[in-house]
Amino acid sequence: MTPSVERTAPARRSGQHHGDLRNALERAALGLVAERGPHGFTLAEASRRAGVSAAAPYKHFADRDALLAALAERGYREQHRRFSAAVRQSADPVEQLADFAAAYVRFAVEERALFDITFSAGLDKSRYSSLASAGDQVLTAVLPTARRLTSGDRAVELILDVSSAAHGMVLFLAEGLLGPAPDAVARAESRAARTARALARALPTVAREPR
Repeated sequence: MTPSVERTAPARRSGQHHGDLRNALERAALGLVAERGPHGFTLAEASRRAGVSAAAPYKHFADRDALLAALAERGYREQHRRFSAAVRQSADPVEQLADFAAAYVRFAVEERALFDITFSAGLDKSRYSSLASAGDQVLTAVLPTARRLTSGDRAVELILDVSSAAHGMVLFLAEGLLGPAPDAVARAESRAARTARALARALPTVAREPR
């Protein structure tokens, strides 16, 4: 009689475990976005990088846009976390706004793929209710600060003005217009913060909402 041989199951490829599949696909997609941009890959490529079959993603995502929407939602949650922490660094609302502007630049630098998905994926938010809700939540991190400086619709406009200035600094940074690294990032943060202070201090004196 031939001796029995203990057989072991073949190793499961990375990402195939049902509990990790979604995260594995999101990690793979983030890597591809970092290399090629939000429109530079297919769902099949994300599957291969995650080490799963081409059919596996459809357990969680209807198509590539659904995968990008999940990542955009993650990006919004990370922005909310960072911006909420930023405005807690000071009691002065002008400095809170400056810290928010600097945090905006840092998010773009440290989470470039999420930043690109948020602003360049062209997702239809009407298809993804949780994405629209997460995007709206970002505003709540900074709105109380803006309302200490101005009132009504102007508070939202102030946040948009500061965000636009910070966004511009991110674009200048990407184009190398703020000088050589690594000091360029610090310069971008400083310029964004300085612009936020200028915008806040230029506001007319109005009745401000209570804290």
